[in-house]
Amino acid sequence: MNDWRETLRQRGYRLTPQRELILQAVESLGHATPEEVIAQVQLSSSAINASTVYRTLEVLEQLGLIRHAHLTDRAPTYHSVNGHAHFHLVCRVCGKVISVEPAHAEEFVRMLRGEHGFEADLGHLTVHGHCVSCADAPTDAPANDPTSDRTNVRTIDPTRDRADDRPESVGGHHPTNAEDPR
Repeated sequence: MNDWRETLRQRGYRLTPQRELILQAVESLGHATPEEVIAQVQLSSSAINASTVYRTLEVLEQLGLIRHAHLTDRAPTYHSVNGHAHFHLVCRVCGKVISVEPAHAEEFVRMLRGEHGFEADLGHLTVHGHCVSCADAPTDAPANDPTSDRTNVRTIDPTRDRADDRPESVGGHHPTNAEDPR
């Protein structure tokens, strides 16, 4: 939290109680839509309205404190930059979201840079397809739970053996370094 305060101050912003609640909500929820952030914030303060949350999310993203990704064709999801850098794989059949470490895309990023002079922003990258569990289902089928942007989230870490890949979390929460048992 102190890093957020310092970043806001350095850029001429105050850390108001509203901003602090919104930052805490984004941090605690992992990947969250604006509506989920609103619901979380209103548990602490019903005085904070939707327009305040939307404006604050925009400012916090401009300041580099949070990022957004489009995991579905619905509202974007926001997450804190304090966690690990990652891009997303989203199963169109079951809705599973897999967070993937950027190292898995290094060759692709090098090719984009070398052949096209293009620097990729992997933080906004979402690849849609189907997971191994849904391999026989058509890739254009809707997810079983169309209201969920973030079910069965797990992280793929290139430094670990594939056998060690396991769900990191359910419900979109990405552990912070302090929570991560590794």
